[in-house]
Amino acid sequence: MAYYVYILANAANVAIYTGMTNDLIRRVYEHKTHLDPASFTARYHITKLVYFEAADTPRAAIEREKQIKSWSRAKKNRLVETKNPTWRDLYDTLL
Repeated sequence: MAYYVYILANAANVAIYTGMTNDLIRRVYEHKTHLDPASFTARYHITKLVYFEAADTPRAAIEREKQIKSWSRAKKNRLVETKNPTWRDLYDTLL
């Protein structure tokens, strides 16, 4: 089973969110449909999948998520831009 670390952004790429999951399609869908209306992502309309990477174990994914969350915003932006320079929504590429 694969585990994923992902970054979502709002439409203007101002607000971002980093998360971890074992089912990327399901989890991004939950963000897009505001499954939890009180969540940070729902409050700031953060629904665009702009980056993801796979990890082999849950522990590796959690550690990577923590690492990315500890970075400056500029470093997170550079990470996204290594694979997605235009910050397009990658969700459709998963389907």
